[in-house]
Amino acid sequence: MSTNGTEMGSVAERPIPATVLIVEDEDATRSLCRDVAAESGLRTRTASTTEQALEILDQYPIDIVLTDLRVPEIGGIELLKRIRATYPQTAVIVLTQYGTIESAVEATRMGAADYVTKPFHIPELRGKLDRAVRALEINQENRVLREQLRTRPGFGGLIGVSAKMQRVYRLIEKVSQHNYPVLILGESGTGKELVARSIHFSGSRVKKPFVPVDCSSLVPTLIESELFGYIKGAFTGATHSKMGLMESAGSGTLFLDEIGDLPIDLQAKLLRVLQEREVKPVGSTERVSISTRVIAATNRDLEAAVRQGQFRQDLFFRLNVVQIKLPSLRARKSDIPLLVNSFLEKFNESQGALRTISEDAMTRLLTYDWPGNVRELENAVERAVALGSGPILHVGDFPSNLQYGPSERAPQNDELLPLEQLERRAILRALRESGGDKLAAARVLGIGKTTLYRKLKQYDSEALPN
Repeated sequence: MSTNGTEMGSVAERPIPATVLIVEDEDATRSLCRDVAAESGLRTRTASTTEQALEILDQYPIDIVLTDLRVPEIGGIELLKRIRATYPQTAVIVLTQYGTIESAVEATRMGAADYVTKPFHIPELRGKLDRAVRALEINQENRVLREQLRTRPGFGGLIGVSAKMQRVYRLIEKVSQHNYPVLILGESGTGKELVARSIHFSGSRVKKPFVPVDCSSLVPTLIESELFGYIKGAFTGATHSKMGLMESAGSGTLFLDEIGDLPIDLQAKLLRVLQEREVKPVGSTERVSISTRVIAATNRDLEAAVRQGQFRQDLFFRLNVVQIKLPSLRARKSDIPLLVNSFLEKFNESQGALRTISEDAMTRLLTYDWPGNVRELENAVERAVALGSGPILHVGDFPSNLQYGPSERAPQNDELLPLEQLERRAILRALRESGGDKLAAARVLGIGKTTLYRKLKQYDSEALPN
């Protein structure tokens, strides 16, 4: 019996093989596990007690721990607790005797990546180890992505390294050094205000005010007084004079969001202000000079609005000196992993958690079209972090509209669907309601866990992009 942890498996299949520590007091089982891991291209170390396992963990970098729950001295559950506390990046797979599955389920809730029931089939153990290695690779990619976040080219809170975003960054860099108007176009949720802020805070006006105005949220009868200000007595309720937003921005930047929703009569007055560089407060005969830079944004097609008479052509030309068009998220899906990891970092920090995302969940995020763009993706990740039951986020942790692949849709009440779609819907719902616990989902559905794994693997392969 070997207890010094010096056995090394074959490394032929992996250029940088992962290392698995096998903690098992039965010689035959320990040797079998070591052989299976070595055949999978993993380096191996072994221990027959938890004391030896903790010594090895303290001395060597271990990627995966495969441990029996009944191993002496402190037991597998206590070993799991110590690994999660001291080596949080190390994946743990537990071995449990048939009939004590409840202990294995408890272990997974405490952070174990998976479990294997003894006596086990060699292909099952090999599959569990391969899955753990893939999870390690994803975690490594996540760390690389987080490093890219810290060193990426970009501005402000904008995230992305795709060619489309690189063009946006170059435009921001150019226009931030000038004072002419900029028109930002893009669908809702693409980050138009982030672009405006990046322009302002990257230029010479960085120490001046940045004043955002949502034209779509202002009451039409009050837009003029909000933008240009008013004097005391200008209208009922004007008990004192008030400076308008354009004047309050001073020599800073006024950001007019959703400019396409500005009423046509206000468009003429805004054009006059931009041309003359003066504002006249409501009720006043005096004009006030301004030096404010104006950046406008809209999700509407302003050229079409001009043709339809809904937007003044002269104002469009005045605002459209430089145009920055933001791509939709579905047009830059290569940035999704970077965005997801940025949001995970943000929400993990706010909730004091450490969550990562599974391969199947990332695949589903990559195949979804994201009509709400980056804002929708951020909300989806925030929900998953808040409601997820374990350290790894699965498809079931995300909103229900993400439970279906690109060729599917959520069924309506009393709608007849093919049995295959109904089966898929039931499985995904059971997973969602069990918080990603596959064993619990299988029990609710009345099917074996092997059947459930096979179905999920089938769904994942169907969801992969061509």
